[in-house]
Formats: sequence, structure tokens, C-alpha cells
Amino acid sequence: MDGHSDAFDISENSKSNIMKAGKEWLSATGPLNIPVTNDYLFRALLQRNNYVLKGLICSLLHLPYEEVKSVDINNPIILGESINDKSFFLDISITLNDHTLINLEMQVINEHNWPERSLSYLCRTFDNLNSGADYILVKPAVQIGLLNFTLFPDYPEFYSTYQFLNVKNSTVYSDKIRICVLNLTRIDLASEEDKRYHIDYWASLFKANTWEELKMIAKQDEFINEASATIFQLSQEQLIRMQCAAREDYYKRQRTVQHMLENQKESIEHLTKENASLQSKVTDLQNEINILQQKLFEKSKD
Repeated sequence: MDGHSDAFDISENSKSNIMKAGKEWLSATGPLNIPVTNDYLFRALLQRNNYVLKGLICSLLHLPYEEVKSVDINNPIILGESINDKSFFLDISITLNDHTLINLEMQVINEHNWPERSLSYLCRTFDNLNSGADYILVKPAVQIGLLNFTLFPDYPEFYSTYQFLNVKNSTVYSDKIRICVLNLTRIDLASEEDKRYHIDYWASLFKANTWEELKMIAKQDEFINEASATIFQLSQEQLIRMQCAAREDYYKRQRTVQHMLENQKESIEHLTKENASLQSKVTDLQNEINILQQKLFEKSKD
């Protein structure tokens, strides 16, 4: 046993949709032109293929496929259209079964603000009541972050869920809000439950570097097969490739700035330590001077 099981009961109609996706991608070889962690490709994939979006949400939220009647993106973009940092929304707003609101985002670079950022997304999503409506009618809100880094290095996890709890007895204050974090860099820490819902397959999809890797995963999961075919189709569209390339350039600039800031931080810390050392020496010298002055004073009295 590999720790996996059939978590979803896929209908014949859904299987038919997979067959229609085409098999051209199966002839693709070599490295992927666009990393699947590219947030534009991630958005394009889920917006282009609702079947894949539904499969991903079922996996992350541990839902049987047949229970999901609808998964709708509330803030779609025009795929291929030019974007900039002000007009491009990184996070995807989703409504599940006309009831649950989900905020989903792929985060490639660690900007060291994810807890605050995810809480901000969650609060905005949870504030969904119409004017005058009873508070009991507020829709459940879930924030899901797919991170290409470890959020808490001292407590690494593959997939974790956070809720509003009583700190004394762990009583859940409300089951209408939660934050989920998928650490794409620690697939090795996937639990048996994670594997049962194929969350490790999805993480492997997003971390794949070659078409050969995608083919290996696709053989084991029909959603991954459909996702791989759609990724191939998107990678053939020039406008999509251009926008993905723009995002990759953005990542490079961000990493360069981050690297510079880290170097500056190290330099400042080094200078601070040197300054503290010099200050300590100055204090010691001042103490010696005070002692000598005291001795001279006493000698002058004699």
C-alpha cells in the first residue's frame, strides 16, 4: 500500500470530460517552460478548468466530489490580458456550493508577512453579510495558502489548519472561519490523511520541473491528468506565456531586492555588534581613567 486510496467518486460524465481534454501533452518531454508555482499560470489553470478547480478544493477541504455542486470564481481575469501589480489580484475568490467563501492564493516568495496577510484576506472574506442581515446568516470563510516556503521553520508541516480556539480547553469558538496552509517544500511530511485525499499529489504537481514528472503523477490521479493537459494547453498560448514570463521577471526582481535587504541586515547586525564591542571597550577605558584619576587625586592630597 502507498498510503493512498480513491478519495473521490468520479462520475462517468467527469471521466468523459477528461478524455476530451486531448492527449497532446503526453508527447511533451523535458523541462517545463513555466513553473507550475507561477501564480499567473496557477490562476489561469483554475479559471480555465473548473473540473480541476473542483478537484483541488475537494482535496484540500476533504470533501467527497459528489457533494460539490458548484465552485465559482468570483474575481475572474481576462486571460492573456496585460497586467500590472495594481490590477492583478493574486488571490482567487471562490464560492463553494453557493454557501462557503474561499480565498485561495499561490505565494512563491516569502515576504515574512503571511500570517498577517492571510488574516487580512480571511477577515475580508468573512465580512460578507448584506446590510441588515442577521449575523447567524454569515457564510463560512476559508483562506487557503499554497506556500513555496516553510511558514514556521521551528514547526515545519506539510498541510496545516488553523482555527479560532479557546486557549485553555481548545474549544472551537466558531467553525465558520479557518486558515489552511499547504507547504509545497515539505511533501516529505505528508500525513496518511493528506495522502488519502491526494494532497501530496497536488503538491507534487505544483513542484514538478519536467513533463516526465507530471506524467508519473497523472497516472495515479485523474484530476492531475486533467490539470497537466490544461497546463500544456495554456503553455502553448503566446499571451499566457508572456504574462507568466512577466511574473517570473517580477519574482527575480523581488528576490534580488530581498537578497539586498538580507545583506544589508547582516551588515547592520555586524556593525551593531562591532559598535557594541567598541562601546564596551570605551566603557572599560573610561573606568580605568576614573580609577587613575581617583588615585591621582588621592596622591595629590598626600
